[in-house]
Formats: sequence, C-alpha cells, structure tokens
Amino acid sequence: MTDATQPSFLQQAFDNGLAKLAGEGKTERIHYSAAAHSERWSDPEEKIRAAFWAELIYKYGYLPERIAFEVIVPRRTPSDKADLVIYGEQDEEHKSPWLVIECKRADISDAEFAQAIEQACGNRASLGANYCGVVAGMTRRFLRFDKKFPPGERERNLMTDVPRRYGRPPEWRFYKNSPGRDLSAVPREELRAAIRKCHQTLWEGGRRSPIAAFGEFCKIVFVKHRDEKNPDREDGKPYAFQRGDGETSERLAARIHQLYRDEQEQEPDVFTDKINLDPPVLAQCVEHLESISLDRTELDTKGVAFEEFMGGFFKGDFGQYFTPREIIAFAVEVLNPERGHLVLDPACGSGGFLLYSLDHVRRAADRRFPKRDSDARQSLEHFTYWHDFAEKNLFGIEINEELARVAKMNMIIHDDGHTNIVGHDALDFFPCIREKKDALAREKFDLILTNPPFGSVVKRAEKPRSYLEQFELLEYLGKSATEPDESAQGENDARRGAKAVKKRASVKTEILFLERVHAFLKPGTGRVAIVLPDGILTNSSLQGVRDWLLEHFQLLAVVSLPQFAFAHYDAGVKASVVFLRRLQESETVPDDAPIFMALAENIGYDATGRKTFKVLVERETPEKEKVEIQSCDLFDYRVYYEWSTANPKRPQWSERHREIIPDTGLVAQWQAFQKDPDRFFV
Repeated sequence: MTDATQPSFLQQAFDNGLAKLAGEGKTERIHYSAAAHSERWSDPEEKIRAAFWAELIYKYGYLPERIAFEVIVPRRTPSDKADLVIYGEQDEEHKSPWLVIECKRADISDAEFAQAIEQACGNRASLGANYCGVVAGMTRRFLRFDKKFPPGERERNLMTDVPRRYGRPPEWRFYKNSPGRDLSAVPREELRAAIRKCHQTLWEGGRRSPIAAFGEFCKIVFVKHRDEKNPDREDGKPYAFQRGDGETSERLAARIHQLYRDEQEQEPDVFTDKINLDPPVLAQCVEHLESISLDRTELDTKGVAFEEFMGGFFKGDFGQYFTPREIIAFAVEVLNPERGHLVLDPACGSGGFLLYSLDHVRRAADRRFPKRDSDARQSLEHFTYWHDFAEKNLFGIEINEELARVAKMNMIIHDDGHTNIVGHDALDFFPCIREKKDALAREKFDLILTNPPFGSVVKRAEKPRSYLEQFELLEYLGKSATEPDESAQGENDARRGAKAVKKRASVKTEILFLERVHAFLKPGTGRVAIVLPDGILTNSSLQGVRDWLLEHFQLLAVVSLPQFAFAHYDAGVKASVVFLRRLQESETVPDDAPIFMALAENIGYDATGRKTFKVLVERETPEKEKVEIQSCDLFDYRVYYEWSTANPKRPQWSERHREIIPDTGLVAQWQAFQKDPDRFFV
C-alpha cells in the first residue's frame, strides 16, 4: 500500500539534490544534475518525464548517471531524439542503450499513444536497446525485444512494467498488499484524466453512442472495483484486472469477460447484458485504470471526479435524466435523512438523490465519530454507521436500464448500495415490482426524494390491461389532464366537483407518480420531496389532482424554482420542489396548518449553467490551498480547493471537497419555520 504521507519520487529527487528548479513563470527550468541537462518546466511533457525519471531512480533502482536525456537517434529520418535512455549497469560511457522511453502528455488520445509506441520502437531499433516504452501519465506500455519477435509485434512482447535494476520483466505489475507493488490511491486530477481517457477509448470517435459508451464504462468499473475487493485473494497475489507479461488483448479480454460473468452469477440483477467491446478497446481501458485503487481513493475524490464526469455527460442529449445537484442537495437537507430511515427514489436516474442522502448520513458519522487515526474501533464504528445505511437503506427504481446501470455504478463507487437499484417501471403493478426486489413494498419507506419525468404520458394502448385502472387518481382527473382523446366519454362526478373520464387514452406521468409515491410511503410519518411542474399546482384543469393530493398528504412546503432551473439540462419547464407528509387513514389536516412557501431566485447557476454563487474567500494559501464560502438562496457551501498544475499552461484551483454549511439560506429558514411558524406570517 502506498503511504500518502511519503513524498513523491520527484520530491525525493529535489530533496536529495538530483534535480532543482530555477527561475520563475515561463522562464522556470528544471535542472538534472547527474545528466547535466535542463528543460523548460512549463512544458507538460517535461513534468511527465521528470516524474518518471525520478521513479526510475527511487522505485526501480537505476543510477541517475546511467539515465540520459534527449539522446540523438541515428538513422532516423527526420532526425529524432529519445526522451530517456537507460544504459547498461557498467556502461559509464553510454555506449550500450538498454531501455528507451518516450514521455507524452497525460491527456493524449489513443491514436497519439499508438503513434508514440511506434516512435519508441523505431528509436529502440536504431539504438539497439532491449526494451522500450511510452509513459503518458498513468497510461503506460512497455515492450521487450530481448527475444525474437516479428518486427511489427506489439502484443506478445508486451511487458507489464520496467524491470527493476536490469532484472527480468515481472510477470505482473500489481500485487495485493505487496510493498511498492500494490495499487495506490490517486488524486482527483489523475482520476479525472483516467476517466476521460476511458470514455474517449469507448466512444471510438462516434462509433458508439455516448449512453452506450457510458454503459460499457460502468461494466468495466464494476469489474475493477470487485477485483480490488475480492476477499479470496491472498496477500502477495496479483490482481486480475491488469495486463500480464506478453498477454495479448484477446487473452486479457477473455479474463475480464470471465470476471464479469462470475460477478453476474453472484448478483444477476446488477448487470444483465455482456461486455460489448472488441478486445483491443477493452485492453486499452484496462491499461487506463489498472494502476488506480478505487477502493483506497478517498470517497470525496471519487465523488467529485465521477459527478463532474457524469454532469458533463448528461447535459445535452441526456439532460432530462439529470437533476441539478444544488436542487438535490437542498431537498436532502430539508428532509434530513437519518441512518435508520429507509429512503427511495422511484425515478432515480443516475442516483443523485440517493448519493446525496448517503453523503448526508456520512457527514453525520463524521460528527458523531471524529477521526482519530490511532482508534481502530472508532474507525470501524464510523464506517459501519454510514456503510450499513448505504447497503441496506437506500433504494432506487429506474425504468431506463442504461441509467439504472449508471446508478448502480455510482453506488459501487461510493461503497455499495448498488444491489438495491432496480431497473424497472416504478408505475408497474406492485407484484411485478416486488418480483424484482421484495423490499420495494407498499407503505415501507420513511423518505422519498424524486424528480419524476415531466411531460411524457402513459398510453393505455401501450400498457397491459388494467395498468391505468390501478390508480385512484383517474377518478379525479379532468379531461385536460390527459393527452387529447376524442373517443373518451366524460361524465360528471359528484366527488369534489371533478370530472372523471371513462377509458381515457393516456395520463401524464408526473400525476401517476404522485399516487405511486403515496403508496410507497409509511402512513402518518412518511415524507417526500418531489420536483413537480408548476402546472400541477396552478392549472385550473388540474384542481382534481390537487384535491386528491390534499386528501392524502399534508402539504409541508413549496419552494418555487426559476424558469431556467432545468434549462441547461434541456428541460425548460417551470417547476417547484414540493414537500409532503403522507396522512394516516382518516387523518385530516386543520385548515390553518402552516405551510412553508418560498421563492428561490439565485439557485447557484443561471440558464447557461454558469455558476452564480456569491463567493467569499474564507482563507487562502497562494498556490497551495483555499477555502471559499459560496452562497445562494438555497444554502451556503464551504468549498475546499487545492492548487493543481495538471495543465501546466493553466495551473488553477481544483476542488477537493464541498459541504453544505448548516443553518444557511432557505434550509435555515425552513428549520426556523418548523420551530416557530408564527413569526413568518404578517
């Protein structure tokens, strides 16, 4: 296991005087003392080369005097120079090259990486070295030519890693709990880069749709995560999710497919279809991810990296499936889930409401069990507090199988709960839903947080017989609550003056979700936060729906959102977040029961998605760390940043963690209202 408190290999080189930085800004240079060489430090490839050069010394045991920079390659047209060349152990005059390395930016494309491989192989052939390789951040590939291979061979001569101190290439690169050879946690920028590379590889220049590419990515992450957590792997044994010495992409793909099938047998409902990738594509993704420990990387790091990635992915074509995170966070803060609550989202999309509920309980664990490194029992109590909630108390239903897979992957990344995500229609008959997951029963859940689909309709002709008849709300609907249906016959209903329509052709989805939410909640105590289009709250034609709502729920709060709240997610419907409590049978709500009403204008972003938080810098250490208070109408965030030089041309602050500050914004107003609603009324 890598000790995060140890300095990096490059820092060790600086500390030991093997390298130093001189100058500032664009004129800053790195000087390699043993090689008598210097380069411009702002070059992104130089940072990759410097880090790997230090790794060769401190991890692999090569003498700095045997490593040369910018070695002229003979017989190459046009003239070329090798980035790094290691010479033989006794080769003081640098006559016998042993290993040739090309160093590239971490964000190069697969095509550029393949081109770099050919460049390295050509340089190696001209110099007569035994080995060569390419290092592009965490993506690396090394090839051996100490045995006879065809000139164009690039697979059977693949090495897992650089040999240590002129030794033999290792059979595997990563071994469980083996010092210096285990997987390690990674910082956020490196994880983001690896994720971006994977998606680029899977997208294949448009050959695969974004949603299909993302689905395949979820399967790969699932296998990777399970391989790391395999309890049957003994210490010192190699991980299966990596490419072995001389292993072809076909052999590697066969092993990954088998790992996936094994996990499918253990949990057949998690992922139902096979991995649909050609072996070279799958092998490339393995190379992008094999050195990362998803298990050891901090939850905050994983959460921010994956959420950013999914946020960018879902905006646009799939924006209707993605609820803005500020709205999710607000709903969670108001409902205040506790570890004993059973929580459901019956239209869970990518799992945002569930993940924020988990984070809410995890922060409660942080407060209850303040971290003390020496107290193993305290650490176990902290883990159990939130992990049991993740594993046993969070449930989601999603009709789109691809999105259900995304939600499962999201839960896996955040340490489980994925087996409670069901790919199914939440409006289906209850016996059908319980066939998928028996726990998804009537009157079971303490809290529901959801953003059901707007605008779509359930058509009688497309559903099984009596599908719509299971909903009592049909008796309360006026004709205009449905899609046009000239054949439908109406009749007056004495109940609350609403019109009932016999055999109506279709009903809007969000209306049916109201009744389904009611059915899932515990009578008397069950509460829901639901995003609803304002038409349900204001249209005269939907008075019957509101009548039904007030017969079955106590209206706790309505927070009106701006018109643009969902605009940059391709959904411009004016909506509100409505908070309700399910009533007991025969319970009535007094006419003067207080209702919290609020208008949120600044919700943290505008119609284009640009952030609109009011920012106050709480503290800052230049080019090291910074803490900001970011305020909007809903609540205030405290945001922690670290200085990132991942892009040397544009070093910038990189978000490490954010948390909602208690008792701020409308959350604080809601809490005050609960204690004393009288002072909110004139």
